[in-house]
Amino acid sequence: MLIVGGGIVGAGAALDAASRGLHVAVVEAQDWAAGTSSRSSKLVHGGLRYLQMYDFALVREALAERSLLSELAPHLVQPLPILYPLRHRIVERAYVGSGVLLYDILARLGARRNGGGRAFPMHRQLSRRKLRALAPALAPDRYVGAVQYYDAQVDDARLTLSVVRTAASYGAMALNRMQVVELQRDGDAVTGAIVRSTEDGERIAIRARVVLSATGVWTEAFESLVGLERAMAVRPSKGVHLVVPRERLDLQRALILPTEKSVLFVLPWGAHWIIGTTDTPWQHGLARPAATNRDVEYLLATLNPTLARPLERADIEAVYVGLRPLIAGAGDETTKLSREHAVNRPRPGLVLISGGKLTTYRVMAKDAVDAAVEHARLGAGPSVTARVPIVGAASRAELDDLTHRLARSGLEGAQAERLVGRYGSLAEEVLSVEGHPAPIEGADSYLDAEVAYAVSHEGARHLEDVLERRTRLAIEGRDGALAAAPGVAEVMAARLGWDAPTIEAELAGYEAAVRARAAAELQDDDGDADARLASVPPPLPLP
Repeated sequence: MLIVGGGIVGAGAALDAASRGLHVAVVEAQDWAAGTSSRSSKLVHGGLRYLQMYDFALVREALAERSLLSELAPHLVQPLPILYPLRHRIVERAYVGSGVLLYDILARLGARRNGGGRAFPMHRQLSRRKLRALAPALAPDRYVGAVQYYDAQVDDARLTLSVVRTAASYGAMALNRMQVVELQRDGDAVTGAIVRSTEDGERIAIRARVVLSATGVWTEAFESLVGLERAMAVRPSKGVHLVVPRERLDLQRALILPTEKSVLFVLPWGAHWIIGTTDTPWQHGLARPAATNRDVEYLLATLNPTLARPLERADIEAVYVGLRPLIAGAGDETTKLSREHAVNRPRPGLVLISGGKLTTYRVMAKDAVDAAVEHARLGAGPSVTARVPIVGAASRAELDDLTHRLARSGLEGAQAERLVGRYGSLAEEVLSVEGHPAPIEGADSYLDAEVAYAVSHEGARHLEDVLERRTRLAIEGRDGALAAAPGVAEVMAARLGWDAPTIEAELAGYEAAVRARAAAELQDDDGDADARLASVPPPLPLP
């Protein structure tokens, strides 16, 4: 089986197929999780707002996966308490409380269906006084109390990468920076693909009994290689997120705030808060979607009335943008399109999957591989990924013990906790790649060993791979963490053999992308913003 697309669904499909004993290759034209799967709201959740749409089956499925993923990857998927502030004492409290109670019931039913998984705490009703104690940043007279419920948070890019690595441990061949340029055919049947390395231009023919496209918002572009006309119509929806310093908002819990069309989240992220998201159609370049001035102003205008001290533009340290691959419906607004997924078999030897969301990636992968196995009559049993831990997984007690052991070895407690939260049981392996791990200049929350490990074990080839995905420095520092870029490049150069001109080119290319994003954010129109980013070329090939 050849799987095209290295986002979370393609990674999950590679693991599903390889763990069934199939011979699998997964190829990605850019870097693992370079698209949607590194630019989400970082949530593993049931989708509380879908209860309002009466989509109970979708919510139950997502909640079941939330519970399961917290067991399969406990170092990456962590329970997150979220406050839903209330403005009215009786009717709203009863309405929201009953909805969240249903959410909790569906979560338990879903966990039971999957044979267990972590039990998340039940919701709680909070008084005005308790809300004020937990969320002093909120306007003091705006809310009469809150409902606290739980979902889970995840580093989306690291989850995707970890699933790819788990697939590789089962024998899958995983190749990033390899673009499908042609599908091989035997009459009407697809029999493989020609892939081209974006590093050196080398072309490789890969023969396969079945090709599975998990290309997300690129689905229609992939279809054009086969000569299909919208076999699966996907409408990209743009989601913009703001990142502000943690100290700027005095909150002890995450927030969910209802908006006119959707909801707005304020989510903790290390030393920052993530605020998002928007949901608007996007009709321009897919590799680098752009935030506009209108997007930023919308998020500020939506959040600020709820705050005692409104945020200002100067408080924003970073902005990032992702595209949701929504299954299109004629005339539908993107806010009303379902997050359900669809599988299609438009040609012999070809299976397409799109739609869905990060939380349900494992179910999507299972459905796609089931379809491919049946379609190509492959000798494989049922999916086993509900029982396959993700690389780095260990019990909570083992992870806590590892954190204490690292802290006793000389690491600061917060540094040890963060390493285990990113790498799980592999944290000591990460530290071992450098003789004396030290903080990166300009980004002292990360160690040079993490950069070296990104190159030696995680397939990083370019500066943006490390700054944007192996670490999350690009969204955790002003100006895309340009101050840390030279230190990161120095560690990478030692591992990849970069000479001075290559280092200079990597630094210049990354800075150009950062400056282009900043220029795009000053535009009011999507087209104008896209033009700023479209002018920046992709990373240069390695020498």
